[in-house]
Amino acid sequence: MKQVLWTLSARRQFRKLPEKVQASVTAKLARYAETGAGDVKHLVGRPGARLRVGDFRVIFVESTTNIEVREVDDRGRIYR
Repeated sequence: MKQVLWTLSARRQFRKLPEKVQASVTAKLARYAETGAGDVKHLVGRPGARLRVGDFRVIFVESTTNIEVREVDDRGRIYR
């Protein structure tokens, strides 16, 4: 199982989300860290990947032992 690490800005964005969305994001990240399963696509034009959680997206960079979460936001705002 990979360890999930959060950048300071991602943690701030996460705290602003509704509680239900926070629970979903946490569950999907844990599932991905443990099994590698989830709606994940590699990003084009910048490093990392995105995990889809309903209408929200989690942008992260993955290494062999860690998943570093860099952004969490609504799908309409995260790619700007």
